[in-house]
Amino acid sequence: MMGSTAARRLNINNINPHVKAAKYAVRGELAVKSEEYRAYLQRGLTDLPFSQVISANIGNPQQLDQKPITFFRQVLSLLENPALLNYEDVLLSQLGYKPDVLERARWLLSKVGSVGAYSASNGAPAIRQSIADFLERRDGFPANQADIYLSAGASSGVNTLLHILCANEKSGILVPIPQYPLYTASLSVLNAKCVEYHLDESRNWGTDVKVMKEAYEKATSEGIDVRAIVIINPGNPTGASLPEEDIRAVIEFAREERLVIIADEVYQTNVFIGEFISFKRMLRQMQKETPGAYDYVELASLHSVSKGMVGECGHRGGYFELVNFDPEVQAEIYKFVSIMLCSPVIGQCLVELMVNPPKPGEPSYALYKQEYDGIFNGLRERATALHKAFEQMEGVECGSPQGSMYLFPTITLPPKATEAAAAEGRTADEFYCMRLLKATGVCVVPGSGFGQKDGSLHFRTTFLAPGTEWVGSIIKFHKEFMDTYR
Repeated sequence: MMGSTAARRLNINNINPHVKAAKYAVRGELAVKSEEYRAYLQRGLTDLPFSQVISANIGNPQQLDQKPITFFRQVLSLLENPALLNYEDVLLSQLGYKPDVLERARWLLSKVGSVGAYSASNGAPAIRQSIADFLERRDGFPANQADIYLSAGASSGVNTLLHILCANEKSGILVPIPQYPLYTASLSVLNAKCVEYHLDESRNWGTDVKVMKEAYEKATSEGIDVRAIVIINPGNPTGASLPEEDIRAVIEFAREERLVIIADEVYQTNVFIGEFISFKRMLRQMQKETPGAYDYVELASLHSVSKGMVGECGHRGGYFELVNFDPEVQAEIYKFVSIMLCSPVIGQCLVELMVNPPKPGEPSYALYKQEYDGIFNGLRERATALHKAFEQMEGVECGSPQGSMYLFPTITLPPKATEAAAAEGRTADEFYCMRLLKATGVCVVPGSGFGQKDGSLHFRTTFLAPGTEWVGSIIKFHKEFMDTYR
């Protein structure tokens, strides 16, 4: 690669400094190194101490062999190539398509015309209505399709909301620590303030309103205009699923301090312990219980096809719903999403399939249920196996798997390991994760990439990869690492 020269208009010192300041650990140095190893192995070279790379650093299910849901992909195939519908007999008798697949494809085509054409900027109206119907079934309260905005995955929705919220460098957003680094990186690019509040690891990474208030009051005393609070439920990287009392407490806090709630709910189907309770349901319930008190609590909740049992990250489909927002603000949000024209229409169609899957009694239901349950049970089994492995490892502590796709264990490393890390200019958790990658081919993310309390060390790993051999390699590596630096 050619270096920077005076002949180039752009160099590393004159590009947007806020982009340079942003950090995104899940695709950082470890991920880059893991891809180098993957390419090396693909060239047939065999001198590494492992034969495959396990990308446990990112929630990318289908890269790790999670199979697509048949109904979803069959419908998408017809949307991409509608001429196939002229061969109905072949589809039904020879290719395993069911009548409801063809019916759904025809219905979606009648609503979007072509997946190669732009839709309305906030998404095809019929798809927004299908989402509204899903939300009403899920929560037991009405939803209005006019308040729903389809996006290119939840990340695009977060980007839209933060652009609207952050007016200047004094604008602050309360963000949970540890958190998915999309939030800190986006706020860095916007030159806005990330106001950290720490989750309570001793309570399965629960929220503590006292901690939130302390963070809020400290920020406001420093002149920061705190405007919103982010909640990730179920949690990333922690996997925690919030109980009703925590959700109620957050909504009450938001009411008291006039904060917008951003509820990142993309893991809502990945719950192993307890149940998923949406912020929309709880807010509407509180409005019903105390009429008038919560009518101006603004909520934006997000969902995506990338996670859950769908795992269609590459199709970039998602949505957010606005509750209690000022109509004039919503008009500006519509204008903002219009600048990008619309989200991918094939992704929009996939969102419709996610929120409106085959129902009992329909031809595709039996296979859909089998595939869905198989993915869910497989995730839970692998999470349990990985958790049991951590229990065997010296100095590693990890709560029971609760949900999402991740475990976030605490690791206690010997002082010599910390010294060796410092000699390399790394934090101790970065040092550990890099050594793990070089020894086993397993790529995880150091806890410092998500934020953690001073003096504590963690790493985040997905449990998406098939099989258990890689889990055994982590156990072996950890013992050897501890023995080396004891």
